[in-house]
Amino acid sequence: MKESDLIINSDGSIYHLKLKPEEIPDLILVSGDPARITMISDHFERVEFKRQNREFVSHLGYYRGKRILALSTGIGPDNIDIVMNELDALVNIDLNTRQPFDHHRALTIIRIGTSGTLHADIPVGSYVIASHGMGMDGSLHYYSRLAEVTDKELTEAFIRQTAWPSFLPIPYIIPGTKELVKKLSSGGVTGITATAGGFYGPQGRELRLKGAFPGMLDVMAGFSYKNNRIINFEMETSSLYGLGAMLGHKVASICVLLANRATGEYTRTIKEDEEKLIGFVLNKMTE
Repeated sequence: MKESDLIINSDGSIYHLKLKPEEIPDLILVSGDPARITMISDHFERVEFKRQNREFVSHLGYYRGKRILALSTGIGPDNIDIVMNELDALVNIDLNTRQPFDHHRALTIIRIGTSGTLHADIPVGSYVIASHGMGMDGSLHYYSRLAEVTDKELTEAFIRQTAWPSFLPIPYIIPGTKELVKKLSSGGVTGITATAGGFYGPQGRELRLKGAFPGMLDVMAGFSYKNNRIINFEMETSSLYGLGAMLGHKVASICVLLANRATGEYTRTIKEDEEKLIGFVLNKMTE
């Protein structure tokens, strides 16, 4: 590998995350918001270190005796591309020789996030566990193995039912790791999480600019195929699921609903909702 492809800092850490191989435990909790990392590590019994580079905040510590890395990804699928590739490199590539190890190490990576639902019957404050992530941003089309990890039948059903416009990126629907999705599913609603490349137009919001796909939210909310429906909108899950599957890691995503796009409601208890979700995930993953 070229030095310009896999960039190693002078202290031996990887380029963006500023982490070293020995600092990567088996369980990693990721969140878009850097402030949420402090909320997670406040639960730790002991903290090894706290570090930050750009939007990537990492706190390594112990909960119920289990070593856990809490790591912020920043917003968007493009940031997940950085995080997943660099985490994988830290455990599956020799950073001195830039050669992959003969053995493979699989990480468990759980996203703790926030989102908005498309359905009036699901109240804010509910948890949504993503059975699948649906990528609407197109970033994973740059990887040759995308077709291998995509649920082709479900993806084709979505494109067909919604008459998805050809001028938008071709969506892909990718399942999470079944055992992790099942483990977390007792906490709320399970279904497809739609991942957008932006917060406003790509999620059907209109301020001063009109959207290119009128009625997109209604079309997406109406999609149903073999008991699968799209529950919520956010900006990271599909890339987490796709890169996790391609790189051989166990992944799941659980989000608390802060907004209901169908009713226009927005929660008044953001921090309380986030705190409850963090506690739920920490306890479930250390049972």
